[in-house]
Amino acid sequence: MSSPSRRQKIFCATLFILLLLFLFNSCYAAAHECTYKLLDSPDGSINYRLRVSVTEALYANYSSRDHTLYYSDFSRFVTPDALEPIADDLWSIYNNEEDFANGVLMLVHQIEYVESDPQKYPVETIVENEGDCDLLSILAASIMKAGGLDVVLLYLEWHDHMLLGVHLPESPKDARSTLYFYRHQGKKFYVAETTGGNWEKGWRVGECPEVLQRAAAKIISLGNYEETAPGQVSSSYIIPDSSALHMSLSTNFVVAQNDVEISGSLSPSLSGESITLYVSSMGSPLTLLTTVVTDSKGEYSHTWQSPPGGIYSIKATWVGDDDYSSAASSTFRLVVIPADLLMIVIILSFLLVILLVVNLATRGSTWNEPETSEDWEFADNPEHF
Repeated sequence: MSSPSRRQKIFCATLFILLLLFLFNSCYAAAHECTYKLLDSPDGSINYRLRVSVTEALYANYSSRDHTLYYSDFSRFVTPDALEPIADDLWSIYNNEEDFANGVLMLVHQIEYVESDPQKYPVETIVENEGDCDLLSILAASIMKAGGLDVVLLYLEWHDHMLLGVHLPESPKDARSTLYFYRHQGKKFYVAETTGGNWEKGWRVGECPEVLQRAAAKIISLGNYEETAPGQVSSSYIIPDSSALHMSLSTNFVVAQNDVEISGSLSPSLSGESITLYVSSMGSPLTLLTTVVTDSKGEYSHTWQSPPGGIYSIKATWVGDDDYSSAASSTFRLVVIPADLLMIVIILSFLLVILLVVNLATRGSTWNEPETSEDWEFADNPEHF
């Protein structure tokens, strides 16, 4: 008997792994939550608590990306679209750009300073609740950019330090010291220090640590920032009610290039809400598949033409709103069978049936065949028989 070929061994091993992946579904936490304290102004007396929630799928998406810093291109880590809900909530309590910028600084000053390498995206910094001057400046720049402010990154190479430059229509009025700024393209960009740790009495726009005053800076414009994010964080000043997101597939097994119906519903039944669908292949991190909108009953659906053969994980998320918390569906598995493999299985099955029928027919013919005299041997001497 010939030994199995290498291709057959690989195929059997792959099939075994696929079955294991299918049987053991992975679970993702619904969301990561952080709470930040804010004042209505730098010397204000009204306190707010801003609750920010990040779905596990969104965090996994950014975590799986390339984090290599190419040619000091820090701006590609700036993600204003993903953090737009935070900017919207900040604008609900601030009425001018200086207060808004100082509100952002209050927020980032509450994140623990920890040296980090390599670079990370703002969503990662929020979830992990730690970062160095690079990460905190990129996070602050993302929120300010989402809020409509004109900002740049200031890289002080001699001090191995980064902070922000914020352009304001008027000179900062709440700074407690001499104003410091850098000129860029005919504008004044006031210094905004993102480290410090004291959110109530920390650095304000225009103030600069003494050791950094008048230091040379490389001004990095945000010309290469992420314009469209795969999803957004949710943000709210109140403790929202819980929500639930349901999802189902029309089938768990499908032949490649055939349609699969992904459908589900949001509870409460809210219309016009964006549901983000994520997919991963063979255990890889979840990536954006598409975004769909709920109908008047809070239901949604998407017809997906399945990709080439393999096993896929599909998950739905909702960022939540001011009244309801974010939600995520269970993760569903879809096994996609390649068309050529299916044809081979059908042909082999057909040949096996034919072989079985022929074998049974042959056995039956041998059993019923009558014996003839030619099958007997007679002795030459009958008396000794």
